[in-house]
Amino acid sequence: MKKVVLSFAAVLLSTAAVTAADDPISVRKALMQANAAAAAVSGAMMKGELEYNPAVARAAIANFNASAMALGDFFPEGSQTGGNTTAAPAIWENPEAFQQAVAKFQTDAAAAMQAAGRQGPADLAAFQAAVTPVLSNCSSCHEDFRVQN
Repeated sequence: MKKVVLSFAAVLLSTAAVTAADDPISVRKALMQANAAAAAVSGAMMKGELEYNPAVARAAIANFNASAMALGDFFPEGSQTGGNTTAAPAIWENPEAFQQAVAKFQTDAAAAMQAAGRQGPADLAAFQAAVTPVLSNCSSCHEDFRVQN
C-alpha cells in the first residue's frame, strides 16, 4: 500500500511540474490560495475563534514553508499578464527586491517550521511567536508586489 501511495504521489508531482511549466500563473494563484487558507486558520486560532490545536498549527506552518520554498519559481519572464494575475510589474522591474522578499519569507517560514517541531507548537503563545513573522511577510510582499484591486 505504501508503494502505491508513493507512486501516486510521484505521478501527481510530475503532473504538477508539467502544469507549472505550462501555466505558472495558475500555480502561483494556487499557492497563494493555500497561503490564504493557512493564514485564515492561523488567525482564527490566534483570535480564539478556533480552539488551538498543535497539529493544525503545524500544518499551517508546513503550508507556509512549502509555499515559500516554491513560490519564487513561478514568476518567470513573460508571466506578467494573463490569467487575471494580480502580480505587480514591480516583480519584473525590480527582481532583486522581489527575490529578497521571497528569501525573507523562506527564512521566516523555515524558522517557524523548526520552532514547530514534530508535534507542532506546544501552545498558542509558541504558535504566535513562530507564525507572526511569517504572516508579516504576506502583508509587506503584497504591498510592494501585488496589484491592489
